[in-house]
Amino acid sequence: MEYLKAFFVGGLLCTVCQILIDRTALTPARILTGCVLTGVLLGALGLYQPLADWAGAGATVPLTGFGNLLAQGTRRAVENDGLSGALTGPLTAAAGGIGAAVVFGLLAALFFRPKEK
Repeated sequence: MEYLKAFFVGGLLCTVCQILIDRTALTPARILTGCVLTGVLLGALGLYQPLADWAGAGATVPLTGFGNLLAQGTRRAVENDGLSGALTGPLTAAAGGIGAAVVFGLLAALFFRPKEK
């Protein structure tokens, strides 16, 4: 049942974004930024975590989950370190994912060459 919940929520988030890409004049970059911002806002209001607890990876893997992670890291760091935590918290919370993206991006660039159109 966990897989079905994750698939449903993740698919629903992707469907909403695909509809925005197909039906609006928004660029994909703006839509992706909007997804992160939505996750930050819902995470800051405490509304995203119950969804993430219920849906698991279906809510934490998409970009809205990344936004929620940034909001959680900021909240934790501000509670522990004060106002300076607002700058360090999001980076500390997302350091593992950002580091993995950089390493795998570098590996992909080293082993694959793009073809010209």
